[in-house]
Amino acid sequence: MPDLPFAITDRLRPLIGAVRRSEPVGGGCIANATRIEASDARYFLKWSGGDAGQTFEAEAAGLRALREAPSPLLVPEVLAAWNADDAAPGALLMEWVEPGRTDAGFWERFGEALAALHRTTSTDGRYGFERDNFIGRTPQPNAWRSAWPDFFRSQRLEPQIALARARDRWRERWDAPAEQLLDRLPEWLPESPPASLLHGDLWSGNFLPASDGRAALIDPATYFGHRETDLALTELFGGFDRRFYDAYRAAWPLESGYTERREVYNLYHLLNHLNLFGAGYAGQVERTLNRFA
Repeated sequence: MPDLPFAITDRLRPLIGAVRRSEPVGGGCIANATRIEASDARYFLKWSGGDAGQTFEAEAAGLRALREAPSPLLVPEVLAAWNADDAAPGALLMEWVEPGRTDAGFWERFGEALAALHRTTSTDGRYGFERDNFIGRTPQPNAWRSAWPDFFRSQRLEPQIALARARDRWRERWDAPAEQLLDRLPEWLPESPPASLLHGDLWSGNFLPASDGRAALIDPATYFGHRETDLALTELFGGFDRRFYDAYRAAWPLESGYTERREVYNLYHLLNHLNLFGAGYAGQVERTLNRFA
């Protein structure tokens, strides 16, 4: 990882004083991830130039929303955030979360805490967020919508399909099943489920067990939407411990039909991975389109 640029340490000095030490930490697949030691404390810093450097202000807004919601989850406090400009790379400064281990009750606590987070809903019942943000490096629109199938179509699936076409990763034979799936979303998705506050990108790389026993959420793509979308993504790449799901369902049972909706919701993430990483995800995209067309 490159050394911490002076332009960043210069901006940090009024906030935390002089940076005494910085060292890379794991997890920085999109941006650089750095642990900073200053005179009074440790901090976590994400930073980058280029496209990734334009994501930090939006990520900070999502973290603040998650932190303000009443739940037992640990969400690191945002201390500063700015996007890249001609003077400096973009950066996101947060409190340091001391890592811990998954003890005997971790997964149950995590499941119950996520259900508590999802009890926070938008003030008017609509779906969206205060601003657009990013899912990984991909722009994620969050314009407010009153009907959930409309939101999932216009703000999730259609932008990813358009991006796949623009990047020449879309296949012509997908046109008909995609149109059929989009038109049938009201058959598969509920019209007006609670507009829950979501992490938005909840897979195993975006949480960590903290030293105090809580689950800490990082790298969100926050918005208000159907809570099942968070749960669906946790199952896409291997799944969490079964105790997590049992505890969530005990705290807030799911409606019937979740296993079918899960595949529709995860199509969004498969399309995003197709756009980010290429044809290795084409088969899963095609199978989902054909199943629900």
